Amino acid sequence: MIRRLEPKDAARCAELEQLLFPGDDPWPETAFHHEFAQPNNHYIGFERDGILVAYAGLSLLGPLADPEFEIHTIGVDPAHQGGGIASQLMDQLTAIADDYKGPIFLEVRTDNTPAIKMYEKYGFEQMGIRKNYYQPSGADAYTMRREPQQ
Repeated sequence: MIRRLEPKDAARCAELEQLLFPGDDPWPETAFHHEFAQPNNHYIGFERDGILVAYAGLSLLGPLADPEFEIHTIGVDPAHQGGGIASQLMDQLTAIADDYKGPIFLEVRTDNTPAIKMYEKYGFEQMGIRKNYYQPSGADAYTMRREPQQ
């Protein structure tokens, strides 16, 4: 089940961050509380058997007359990866941006092949590279963009 995330979900999101991004300064619970409280952010999660197993966040940037969006994060519990959960979350995020006819931007580790392939499936194209973007690991990131789909 996909649902909007609430403050009570921040601790679980932070726990998943620790599992997924241990070498790259994973977000603490307070960061999720901050993100959930922003009026232009849309955070959703995937719940299975009453347990939050995935989360994703999208931010609206700029005016509604000329919107842009940025995917802040997306993560799936390693025990639940490979079953299409990330795609279900992406379906929701891209639909929001498409409703507003806005492009979506994101950064992704250059060595995260599964994520890159998924983003490409959704029409994202690589724009550039950000050297040493992820800290403290120093991993590089691709910047990617997706034009609105009609």
